[in-house]
Amino acid sequence: MSRKLVRPRQGRMFAGVCIGLAQRFGMSAGLVRLLFLLSLLLPGTQVIIYLALWIIMPNEDRHPVAGY
Repeated sequence: MSRKLVRPRQGRMFAGVCIGLAQRFGMSAGLVRLLFLLSLLLPGTQVIIYLALWIIMPNEDRHPVAGY
């Protein structure tokens, strides 16, 4: 079963991007959040990427369709 890249409705801290990435790649949500926060100490476009993912990643369906 493939994992979709979606922003889950449960377990969000802000927009659900970090938990969505964690679920997609089979990682701990806390680890992804920590890595994101640590990346903010480095120069770069982390915030812009986060905002882009927030816009691009769809919300998880409230009532998933069976078989999909």
